Amino acid sequence: MNTISFIRKQFSEADEASLKTLIAEYDSDERSGVRNILESAKKKLSALEKERARTYEMFSFEREYSACAYICGIDEVGRGPLAGPVTAAAVILPKDCDILYLNDSKKLTPAKREELSAIIREKCVSFGVGSVDNTVIDKINILNATYEAMRLALKSLSVLPDILLNDAVTIPGVSIPQVPIIKGDAKSASIAAASIVAKVERDRMMVEFDRIYPGYGFASNKGYGSAEHMEAIRKYGPTPIHRRSFIGGILQEGII
Repeated sequence: MNTISFIRKQFSEADEASLKTLIAEYDSDERSGVRNILESAKKKLSALEKERARTYEMFSFEREYSACAYICGIDEVGRGPLAGPVTAAAVILPKDCDILYLNDSKKLTPAKREELSAIIREKCVSFGVGSVDNTVIDKINILNATYEAMRLALKSLSVLPDILLNDAVTIPGVSIPQVPIIKGDAKSASIAAASIVAKVERDRMMVEFDRIYPGYGFASNKGYGSAEHMEAIRKYGPTPIHRRSFIGGILQEGII
């Protein structure tokens, strides 16, 4: 009879198919330790089934436009921060995409976003990223800068999409048919994938800016208006990556 520690190791190293086999193999083992292992494995399989059902719903728009060879999801991150760029991503997922846990990037932990971004980049047909910096944002406003970041992301794709699934917006100056979807990053797998890639890309940039401009908390606040960040602006003044059109009120509060 196998020891409980050995069985626990078997289950911890098993993939989904192997888990089902192991559950059947040890189902008659009445030891309490084994019963606990089996219960945890069954909960894991149940959670996977629920995630597959949720993911299936996330592909409803992709199924609706399945006649299109290349369906591209587009989303952006960074419209609201006081500093740094606005970044957009465009992602074309394969027709047989099997990536689980795709969701609005804000609903995922940083570690999960990093993991999924790597998987998306590996498995996608193509992806593109576009960023527009604070100087351009100040010049043309954040909405137009967001559109430009999305156009840049599209230009970075290696294939031409047949249709775009966008998070809520219709991008000017783009001839490809577009479908704006309100809260699309929580409803479309393609948009969710773009949301994740864009978020990870921009977060990495803000971590690097934190090294260049310490004291503003960019690594943690990502340029958003946290109390720490706004106090640093009042104390030290703006950095070269601050959006002057966003921080006028804060500067007036301090002695700059």
